[in-house]
Amino acid sequence: MSQQKERRGGAVWALVITSVAGFMAALDNLVVTTALPSIREDFGGGLDDLEWTVSAYTLTFAVLLMFGAALGDRFGRRRLFIVGIAVFTGASAAAAMAPGIDSLIAARAVQGVGAAIMMPLTLTLLTAAVPAAKRGMAYGIWGAVNGLAVASGPLIGGSLTEHLSWQWIFWLNVPLGLALLPLARMRLSESFGSGAPLDIRGTLLASGGLFGIVYGLVRAPVVGWTDGVILLALIGGAALLVGFVLHGVHAKNPMLPMRLFRNRAFAGINAASLLMFLGMFGSIFLLSQYMQGVLGYSPTEAGLRMLPWTGMPMIVAPIAGYLSDRIGGRPVVAVGLFLQAVGLGWFALVVESDTSYTAQLPALIISGIGMSLFFAPASSLVMSSVLQQEQGIASGANNALREVGGALGIAVMASIFAAQGGYETPQTFVDGLRPALWVGSAAVAVAGAAALCMPGRRGRTALEEGVEAPERVLETVSS
Repeated sequence: MSQQKERRGGAVWALVITSVAGFMAALDNLVVTTALPSIREDFGGGLDDLEWTVSAYTLTFAVLLMFGAALGDRFGRRRLFIVGIAVFTGASAAAAMAPGIDSLIAARAVQGVGAAIMMPLTLTLLTAAVPAAKRGMAYGIWGAVNGLAVASGPLIGGSLTEHLSWQWIFWLNVPLGLALLPLARMRLSESFGSGAPLDIRGTLLASGGLFGIVYGLVRAPVVGWTDGVILLALIGGAALLVGFVLHGVHAKNPMLPMRLFRNRAFAGINAASLLMFLGMFGSIFLLSQYMQGVLGYSPTEAGLRMLPWTGMPMIVAPIAGYLSDRIGGRPVVAVGLFLQAVGLGWFALVVESDTSYTAQLPALIISGIGMSLFFAPASSLVMSSVLQQEQGIASGANNALREVGGALGIAVMASIFAAQGGYETPQTFVDGLRPALWVGSAAVAVAGAAALCMPGRRGRTALEEGVEAPERVLETVSS
């Protein structure tokens, strides 16, 4: 049972502070994608450097997200929230001032640390400040703001890059973060969780294992798959992940209890989430460069042209939620995943060095509808697959696996791109892009099959049983 001190501010202040913080963290998932060609032009570097510019953020965000929430429960949620904002803001300024690609990647990794501390605490702090009768509206506003960040990420990144410079995609966070620091200190209440022991061993095993796998996948196309360091990274990373699984089986208070995966519904929706983000993030990483480097769109034009895909959830998500309530979440999620797979496959069929936007548009719209049908019901499926007391762990696990899927997707699809093509000419870029998109399409199709393996509609969802589950909003807008 959490303990809460006297509130220092009202629900409105809590909603504003947590929404802005969530907006910053969600925005940085995709804002950098349309700036990649400009970063490459300024700093040079190869494909592997561009991969790490994105993956350094998503990977640290993923592996530390559950640990960040646990730190807040143990040492004070407001206190750790402020720490997370400070780390994120300082790292954003460091990224904007980075003199080279290596320092930019390092700053992005620290940004991910800050986001991992800050993001999971936004909803717990909001819940503590808002009366129960008004939480539904508060969660809806919070979710809409974060959904707007995801939808507008490529457009904001493209506009700032074109009209100012790519550094401004990071400078944007600095005044917001500096404004939030005193507001959070004065207007948010302090609260604590149960004080359960921190799973430092599990965090180290997961972090080391995922870093080894991603590092091997990113560097292998550059130095060769038989290189000793690459083999050590891949084998060592796999061994550490096996250790993480065993730790989750036998430890008393593991970060992620492996017994949850015995539940077919929990295992199915998490497998679907990981594969969905693998195919989606890897595709966006390459397509944003294709639109600028091959088709010649400006960064702003590229961001605008991505909106039928990234912005579609703002329109379709309410419909998906309605359908999920009527027929159950499993068929809606499965249809969404298969539509996303069709959209990526359509792109693979039409992509050429001179493909018109008219030819691209159906693929973008189909992908956007598919992504929207997935997001809205997926959170409900996660929460209804576990017991009430396990919903926090389930939410954090699904969130983390989505971010892991994004990092792996960029690494895997960029490796395929590098093996089959490159940046030399528009045609070599297309030669590498096409097979990568087919792999992304296949990954999302397998995600759809995983969704179909889940059990049928359950009698009642967690919310229908009266469970307060703000984490489901976080699940809906991540990524």
